[in-house]
Amino acid sequence: MDKKPVFIAGPCVIESAELLDAVAAELAAINRRLGTDIIFKASFDKANRTSASSFRGPGLERGLRMLADVRAKWGLRLLTDIHEAWQAAPAGEVVDVIQIPAFLCRQTDLLVAAARTGRTVNVKKAQFLSGEDMRYPYEKTVAAGAREVWLTERGNMYGYNNLVVDFRNIPDMLRTAATVVMDCTHSVQRPGAAGGKTGGNREFVPAMALAAKAFGANGFFFEVHPDPDCALSDGPNMLRLEDLENVIESLL
Repeated sequence: MDKKPVFIAGPCVIESAELLDAVAAELAAINRRLGTDIIFKASFDKANRTSASSFRGPGLERGLRMLADVRAKWGLRLLTDIHEAWQAAPAGEVVDVIQIPAFLCRQTDLLVAAARTGRTVNVKKAQFLSGEDMRYPYEKTVAAGAREVWLTERGNMYGYNNLVVDFRNIPDMLRTAATVVMDCTHSVQRPGAAGGKTGGNREFVPAMALAAKAFGANGFFFEVHPDPDCALSDGPNMLRLEDLENVIESLL
């Protein structure tokens, strides 16, 4: 029997407890209806925002408490990203998957700290690396003791303010890792293209997911929001929460 695909979904950043609750309630309902096990994702700190004035989130301590509340209320598994090695241990006490941001995937100390938590580590492919290059971050993480390492495709820089996805990266990474995730929403970003913040084209998200499936992806990452146009981070590329179930159904 084929392995069930991994699904990851949630808002880009923790904006409020009310937002987390609304998204988690819908993810839990989709899990019941479709028999999936969607992992809830949200960031406690967006340390890589375009502008210094951009919203970053509630910070590590408060953010992890809010994520723990999501698990307690809705029974969802959790994923969050870290930007510094010291954040790994406290994050590992709360979440099931620690994510390494794309620009940081070559940071050895960060990979090692994430691996030492014993949690699954999801390493996002940098916008300047090929799929074949990702064997080295993978090997670093495994050598540091990680039991399970995923790799994630999220596009490559193509000139200024633009990304392009080379879907050949997916089978290339599958030769290294058993689980390769397609980041269906960050791959439609237009980095820094919206006047000091990131733009994007969310209308292409469903097609990105289906194309990735055709190339063998067995994981799918979606940032979602009830009202993306009012989101505090990554709104232009986030999928509307109400559209998520149909997209997931198309991948099952």
